[in-house]
Amino acid sequence: MPDPVLLGKYIHNHISPEDDFLKELDRETHLKVLRSRMLSGHLQGQILSMISCMIRPKCILEIGTFTGYSALCLAKGLAEGGQLHTIEIDDELESIARKYFRKSGMDDRIFQHIGDAQKIIPTIEKSFDLVFIDADKREYCDYYYLVFDRIPVGGFILADNILWDGKVVDPEAANEEQTRGILDFNDLVQNDSRVRNVILPVRDGIMMVQKVSESAADL
Repeated sequence: MPDPVLLGKYIHNHISPEDDFLKELDRETHLKVLRSRMLSGHLQGQILSMISCMIRPKCILEIGTFTGYSALCLAKGLAEGGQLHTIEIDDELESIARKYFRKSGMDDRIFQHIGDAQKIIPTIEKSFDLVFIDADKREYCDYYYLVFDRIPVGGFILADNILWDGKVVDPEAANEEQTRGILDFNDLVQNDSRVRNVILPVRDGIMMVQKVSESAADL
């Protein structure tokens, strides 16, 4: 088996370079913010950018801003005149994200919302071509139900941390609230005949879901 550290370095040396403002955001997050490992980082950020650039969404919804790294990566793929709405419950993170939205020159496309996503989502009068879920794992199913009808056929949902440090295959972890939330979400998606889905085994796992019909009867 190859050395995972060496393999990780090789991968990072063979992907497009990280933007300077993202490098700076990564460094500030690790210096100033608790649970800094929640930041998407270079490899996952490049994947999010690539997916967004392929879809060219007019409107993106992100549930869970943290310090703004993933929002900046996703915003790169917006269609001309497009918008990204990002929701974060922790108001102490708002200023860091806003600073880097400005540094990137994409702040005119990114709309920050602070508060409970379940209350905020209904107030955003948009349909979403791409939704990225990376917030409270216990609420993933709730987010799915909230956004599904707002996504057109052909649109996508991405959900992060879907392998949850391997706890999804650990029977002893199945009753932990966060693990249970992930397990229920994965089962919900897998059993929804209105979508097709795949798990990308990158970092902690990303579930990629495409809506293929409005209802099972449409199939």
